Order: sequence, then structure tokens, then C-alpha cells
Amino acid sequence: MHGAHEFLKAITLVLCVAAVTTVLFQRLRQPVVLGYIIAGLIVGPYVAFPLFADPATVQTLSEMGVILLMFSLGLEFSLRKLFSVGPTAGLTAVIQCSIMIWLGFVVGRAFGWTARESIFAGSLIAISSTTIIAKAFDEQGIRGRLRELVVGVLIVEDLIAVLLMATLTAISTGTGLSAGQLALTTGRLVAFLVGLVVVGLLVVPRVMRAVVRLNRPETTLVASVGLCFAVALLAQSFGYSVALGAFLAGSLVAESGEEKVVEHLVLPVKDMFAAIFFVSVGMLIDPALIAEHWAAIAVLTAVVIVGKIVSVSLGAFLTGNGTRTSVQAGMSLAQIGEFSFIIAGLGLSLKATGEFLYPVAVAVSAITTLTTPLLIRASGPVANFVDRKLPKPLQTFVTLYGSWLEGLRAAPRQKTLGTTVRRLIGLLLLDMAVLVALVIGTSLTIGRIALIIEERTGVRGSLAETLVIVGAVVLSLPFLVGVARLASRLGVTLAEVALPRRLDRKVDLAAAPRRALTVTIQVIIVLLIGAPVIAITQPFLSGFTGALLVLVLLGALGVVFWRSATNLQGHVRAGAQLIVEALAAQSRSKEPGAEPQALEQVHGMLPGLGEPTPVRLGDKSPAIGRTLAELNLRGQTGATVLAIQRGEEGISFPTAKEVLKLGDVLALAGTHEAVEAARNLLMPEALAPPPEGTQVHA
Repeated sequence: MHGAHEFLKAITLVLCVAAVTTVLFQRLRQPVVLGYIIAGLIVGPYVAFPLFADPATVQTLSEMGVILLMFSLGLEFSLRKLFSVGPTAGLTAVIQCSIMIWLGFVVGRAFGWTARESIFAGSLIAISSTTIIAKAFDEQGIRGRLRELVVGVLIVEDLIAVLLMATLTAISTGTGLSAGQLALTTGRLVAFLVGLVVVGLLVVPRVMRAVVRLNRPETTLVASVGLCFAVALLAQSFGYSVALGAFLAGSLVAESGEEKVVEHLVLPVKDMFAAIFFVSVGMLIDPALIAEHWAAIAVLTAVVIVGKIVSVSLGAFLTGNGTRTSVQAGMSLAQIGEFSFIIAGLGLSLKATGEFLYPVAVAVSAITTLTTPLLIRASGPVANFVDRKLPKPLQTFVTLYGSWLEGLRAAPRQKTLGTTVRRLIGLLLLDMAVLVALVIGTSLTIGRIALIIEERTGVRGSLAETLVIVGAVVLSLPFLVGVARLASRLGVTLAEVALPRRLDRKVDLAAAPRRALTVTIQVIIVLLIGAPVIAITQPFLSGFTGALLVLVLLGALGVVFWRSATNLQGHVRAGAQLIVEALAAQSRSKEPGAEPQALEQVHGMLPGLGEPTPVRLGDKSPAIGRTLAELNLRGQTGATVLAIQRGEEGISFPTAKEVLKLGDVLALAGTHEAVEAARNLLMPEALAPPPEGTQVHA
């Protein structure tokens, strides 16, 4: 009875205080998540309020909140949708995690922490919080491509976290982590995911459809939540997170086609337990520890916010998500959460870190939890600001880059080309593995090799160690050159698929855009190879040689890229002039509906401009009378205006001060999705339903 009384007291305090703070924060028009955290601070053990809830009970209830939040998130993402964003999200997650692990390690060493403590610090700031983001997105009603990208990145991050914990355990126990152990850990994870998905697809959708057909809401709710907790428990029994299991359960239920019914039923239960989760985060905040370790907390918080915004935005943009979506994704992922607690607790239990690291992780998580809703809310205006401040050549490149990647994805699969690309990627990974092995091997054996050199040559002290390092650098050079050459070949190969050469022409009219795409692909490859290599090898290096080498290489590629972007600007200006002439000719011919055909001819004459699409402004268009700067078409949709046809006049490459008028024909460029969004913005009357009684003919 005593246990039941404590449970009742804890849940009563948590929900009542959370209710008061939530109402207050809603009246103040602040995110309710902040109210929950303040409620946790009030009922927690570290603030002198006469209210105190049992932390163990609240923590148990908060686990249910994590599970139900992840289950609800999975309901929005069928496996097909998840696989569609997988490659983009995967590359972004690898870049982001690698950069953050390296930054965390550097910060730890700067504060005088041991190498192991610094590795743990890097690992715990690398993983963002799915729970916090899911709640903030729900609260602000964020849907669509941004939500899909962010959730995809989070799922890949969770998988990376599983591998990180296995690696950290091996390092901390002194057994070391061999290639075989890492392969075994990865293989077990893949086998678990594949097995769960295959069996789940055979069973779960059929069962859920049968349950929903009973038309008993309570039965559907009990069956759904039961399935959610069963898969979460299954994942935990295999050594993985309950969050991953719950998300997969939601995705499997979504395959049944009944996800809307289940989501509606689960929503109230999810909201209640999610509130308890955020209260539990607030209960972990200890003002005294924050005051004691304020410097480390402040620096790590700044690194998390700035580092994640930059690394995620960079990775998301390079994988074809556009400036606006990329910046918004970066600002959404700028926090750490539940996995950070797990990693910090792992270091404490293995005695690999001091006791200070766990409260530091909690404090950084609490602060970034407070800033996340604010950053998400500000991400749209910030993305517009970034887009406006980009130099003109970069604005042009940003618009066309997505359409090139779209063409690359849509290109027909050729067996020979696929074999070539796979072979180049395999060689790149082999060179990467050899470089990592050389660095780590040299670091671990430098003392013994230097002793052998002393015995055989008489060279002593630091000179012998210098000779070992020089030898390692000489051995590494062929593989570094190999990475550069393979990146160049892979970039050229993929760019020629997206923008193929016309063999029937003497002049290669796609040379400028293809060159820009080639350099960009090379930058992606250098980041995907260099960032993980730096993250893995930095603990074995005394300086920042590897990071400087990658930065030098990226700097050289940046110079080449800028030249390519400038040449691309000239190419697009020529294309814009051709578009003006084509639209003017069509206007003189008075032939209705000829604008698309005219622009198709331009696309054939000057490739690399995507598929320029004409849009005529009608009398109901909200763009009439506004400048392009006021409309902010590129910032909001990702599409740009290459040219404007106005009666007998034409304007190629219009400035931001150009005022749009009735009857203007705008030539839009960008991805299909961006152009469609721009059309909807310019012609909202096309989206309006027909008046009642009007017949719509197919």
C-alpha cells in the first residue's frame, strides 16, 4: 500500500503542477515544453519548494512517454516513406555525428579531461533528442518534407548511437574494439532490424486491419498500445533502445493503412505521458552543479547549438534539400536528450568518466531543450535571411543544384555504370580504412618502433619518434592521393549521368553546370570520408593534423567551386536571355499555350537549367504589385525567377526590386517540388475548389 500511495502522490504532483505551468505558458504564448520543464524543476529534489515527487516513479512513467511519442511518430512514417528519405538522412547524420564527436573531444581535452572522458563527451553531444523534437513539431504543427528529413536523421542517429555504445564499452573495459567486433555488432543490428521488419510486415498490418474492422475504439487502442510496448520490450531485450522499437512498431502499423484511426486514439494517452517525460527532464536540473561546472556547460551548449546547426544544414543541403529546409533542419536538431543521458550513464557505470560528466550532460540537455522550440520557431526567418545574404552566384547554384540531383535520381539505371560507381565507392572505403589503421597503428606502436630504431641506428629520443611519424606519413600519401583521385572520378561519373554530354554537338553546352556539380560531389565525398576519419583518429593524435589536412582540401575545392559557380552564373544569364527571346517570339505568334514548348526548346539548347516552367500572373495573384524581394519566392519555395516576359518586353535575370504586374509570364527554375510550390504561391486561385454546382471535366 505504501508503494501505491507514493505512486499516487508522485503522479498527482507532476500532473497538477504541470497543468498550472502549462496554462501559464500558453497564456504567455510560450512553448508548453518549457512549462513542463519548469514544473519538473518545482517538484524536483534540487529546488527548495515544499513539493517533491519521487524521481524513480516519475522516471518510470517518463519511459512510457518516450515509447508512446516514438510510436506516434512512427505512425506518420510508413517504411516506404522512411526508405525514401533514408539515403539523404543517412549521409546528413554521418556528417553531423562525425563533426560533433570531433568537436566534443576537442572541447573535453581543452578542459583537461582524459581522452576517454573526451570521447564520451563527443559521443553524448552527437545524438539529438527524438522526443524533444517530436513534441516541438507537434506543438508547432510542422509537417511535410522538413519533418520527414528530421525524423530520418534522428532514426539514423539512434542507430549510430547503438554502435557508439558498443564501441565505448569495448574501449572502456580495456578489451579494445577490433574490426571483427565492430562488424559483428553492426551485423547483429542489421539482422535485428531486417528480421523485425520482415516478420512485422507479414503479421502487423493484417492484425491491425482485422482489429479496426471490429469497430471498437477501446479494442483498437488496447491492441495498438500493447503492440507498441511489446516491440519496444523486444528491442530492449536485444540490447537496443525502446525508442527504436516503438518507432518501428508505429511504422509497421502505418503499413496497415489504419494509422489515422490509431493516431487519433493514442493521442490523449501520448500527450499525458509525454508531459511526464519533460517534467522528469526538469527534475534532473541541479542549479548547484550547473554553477559548479558552468564553463563546461556553457561551452558544450554553444558547441551543440552552433555545431549542429552548421553540420546538419551543410549535410542536408549537399544531399539536395534546398537552403530553407536545410537551415530549418539544422535549427531543429540543435539539442541533445535521452541518448545523451544513456551514454553519460554508461561512462559512469564503466568508471570511464568522472562523476561530473553526467550532470553536465543533463544541464546541456535541459538548456538545449529550452532553446529548441525557440530555434524551430525562428528557423523560417533565419532561412530567409541566409538566402537573401548569399552571393548571387551561390543563389543561382542553390536553385539549380536540387534539379541536378533530381535528374541524377531519375536517370535510368545502367548496369555498367552501377558497377563502376560501386567499385569506386568500395575503393574509397578501403582507402579510408587503411588510413585509419595507419594512424591508430602508428599511435599505439610508436614507442616500440622508436625503440627498435634506437637499437639498430643509434638515433635517440624524439628524433626516433619523428622518423616513425615521417614514415607513417609517407605510407599514407598514396592512400590520400587515392582518395582525391577516386573522389574526382566518382564526381565526374555521377555529374555526367545527371547532365549527360550531347555527342551530336561540337560545343559542350552543359560544361559549366556539370563542372559545378562535379566539384560539389567531390566536397560531399571529402566530408563523408574525412569527417569520420578525423572523429575516429583524433583521440590517437596529439595535434590537429588530420583536421587541418581536410580543411586544406576543402579550401582548395572551395576555390574551384567558387570559380565554377561564377561560370555557372554566366551560363544561367545566357539561358535567361534565350528564355526572354523564346517567350517574346511566342508572344508575337499569339499561339495559345505555346510557352511550355518554347521553354522546352531553351532547355534543349542550354541544359543545366532544370526544366524552366512558365507561370502567367492572373488578376487574383497575390504577387501583383509586389517586388520579388517582398515575395521572397526563392526563400519560401526554393524556386527562382530566371526571366519575366511583360507584353513585348522581356527581363532576363530580374533584380529583387522588380515589381510584378498583371499578365507577367515568369520563367521559374528549380526542382519539380519547388516549382510546384512557387506556382501555388503565385496562383492560389488554381488551388481553390470550384463553386458549388460547377461541373469539373476531366
